[in-house]
Amino acid sequence: MVTVSNQDKAAIWKAFNAGHPVRVPVTLITNPRIILLDPRLNPKGITFEQYFVDPATMVEVQLQHALYRAQVINRYCDEPAGLPEYWTVYVDYQNTYEAAFFGAEIIYRPGQVPDVRPPYTGERREAIFDIDIDRPLSQGIFRQGLETYARMVELTDKMTFKDRPVKITPYFVGGTDGPVTVAMNVRGTEFMTDLALNPDYAQRLMAWITGAAITRVRAFRAYWDQPDVGGGLADDSIQLISARMYREMVLPHHRRYLDALCPGQARGIHLCGDATRHFKTIHDALNVWDFDTGFPVNFSRLRQELGPDTTIRGGVEVTLLLHGTPEAVYARTKDILQSGIKQGGKFILREANNLPPRVPEGNLAAMYQACLDYGNYEA
Repeated sequence: MVTVSNQDKAAIWKAFNAGHPVRVPVTLITNPRIILLDPRLNPKGITFEQYFVDPATMVEVQLQHALYRAQVINRYCDEPAGLPEYWTVYVDYQNTYEAAFFGAEIIYRPGQVPDVRPPYTGERREAIFDIDIDRPLSQGIFRQGLETYARMVELTDKMTFKDRPVKITPYFVGGTDGPVTVAMNVRGTEFMTDLALNPDYAQRLMAWITGAAITRVRAFRAYWDQPDVGGGLADDSIQLISARMYREMVLPHHRRYLDALCPGQARGIHLCGDATRHFKTIHDALNVWDFDTGFPVNFSRLRQELGPDTTIRGGVEVTLLLHGTPEAVYARTKDILQSGIKQGGKFILREANNLPPRVPEGNLAAMYQACLDYGNYEA
């Protein structure tokens, strides 16, 4: 495989961001699970529970993750390879934070990322409205996160790793996993029944979750003295509902969130799974111009529906990256790049979605090489 210098990688991103791309940029999204769930990279057998509750362990694992990215992962994408000027660590509760704030118990299954146990099933469904959503930073997991941050600041003061200093990113939960997804976290599959048979309750619950997210993002911005603009939105569970139900029941909550935190801005959204039937509605109704996709995605149809001016992020399915051959990964990448997705110059190639542990390096190399071969734009 051709080696791409960090200078050339930076030039790829600069051209893309300037609107004059010369090649499709490649990124690979990972998190510390690729360390914790891979015995080869985690010889101590550190568990996710240890990682969540012990700030020193969180720092240790994240430094190992950052080192693995620098030395391995970034060889196969357009992020700089090699040791950085400094390392960055952060408070990390994966995707449990919103449900945990609402009282969900975090559970740790062997070989899996942390999950939550829905606390408001059955007749307990009204109890969620007793949660104080007006003071999010003074209670629950967000208070714990600020305390963990303070401890990590102490731990990393004057710390070096591989002769580089270690810095900690301020603890800031600036997005939401979305009203439908969080409702599923706290109600379980009963929320799907709520949508059909108890729509008034479903609307109250989604409004409560959305309001809590807006309040929390603003509270973090005030805490760190940052402008009250911007907020990430995802909602993977809308893949479970029809296009009509999305328009009538969920879209107003997405609009409320984005209008509150991203007024007048071009917006982005992350959506895993088979949710592309909603994308055109989201694009047109919510002014969303950046879609971070999961799988399955029909790239040709998606580009036609969203037009050449919309940024689309996506790529080879993680199941193929994990279990396929380099030849199959190369062929799939080539098909994606030749599907018409490059029209407009606003495509970013990535794994679809979030790189799992133990993906063979040969498959990452094959995806990158295919982009080097077929991701170029004509002058």
